[in-house]
Amino acid sequence: MIVTRFAPSPTGLLHLGHAYAALVAWRAARQGGGRFLLRIEDIDAARCREEFVAAIEVDLAWLGIDWDGEVRRQSQHFADYRAALDRLETAALVYPCFCTRAAIKAEIARALDAPHGPDGPLYPGTCRGLAPAERARRIAAGENFALRLNVAKALARSGPLAWEDEVRGRVAADPAALGDVVLARKDTPASYHLAVTVDDALQGVTLVTRGVDLFAATHLHRLLQALLELPVPRYRHHPLLTDPSGRRYAKRDRALTLSSLRESGKSPEEVRALADRSAASAAT
Repeated sequence: MIVTRFAPSPTGLLHLGHAYAALVAWRAARQGGGRFLLRIEDIDAARCREEFVAAIEVDLAWLGIDWDGEVRRQSQHFADYRAALDRLETAALVYPCFCTRAAIKAEIARALDAPHGPDGPLYPGTCRGLAPAERARRIAAGENFALRLNVAKALARSGPLAWEDEVRGRVAADPAALGDVVLARKDTPASYHLAVTVDDALQGVTLVTRGVDLFAATHLHRLLQALLELPVPRYRHHPLLTDPSGRRYAKRDRALTLSSLRESGKSPEEVRALADRSAASAAT
């Protein structure tokens, strides 16, 4: 049975781009006789607000999108992410990184040939080779640290990986292109990458639909699935909606939030059609 999901973060009001993302997942589930899940990705307590959780449910219901079962709140499932981290730590696949953002930026600036990934320069691996005793000393001293994935070591364990993409076909995974990514911080028990991978597995998601801006992240998620022995869903990366100038819609674009469109007199049918037209234009 096909199972899809829509997983917004409650850091603002849903906009037209969110509407299209939700529609893609909802239609895939309903047309396939499957289940559509709603998940609230609210790990970032500093930015997430309860009023936006309520607004998300109101906007989706108004748009005609219904969901199956209870809404999963990431903030209620930290134990699931801790268990995944414990497993990676036991396998010695993660390491503490004590570098500040400023220190990482300075190190990259000093390196003339710093490797780059999809989002810019990669973490240079400064803390990867620290001796266990040094790591223990700095942790005992109370230094802040993040947990990073040792991608080279992880790939040596997993071997070659791939996933099935409904748009691009079979894709060979290249997690090394993202470098040693952060999986958790002191103030954030799990990164987006770890939480979404664990959640999709625990919720039985069989088709992940999301924007093309997250295509690169799928390389890493495929590696995490292999390391944690999780099932591998299919993927569909859809176009991102943009305004006439080509700029991506964002939560700061008040005029195109679903609540504003509703208040301006737009009907759910009109908003769905507008989202579809915008997506078709973005795909050309």
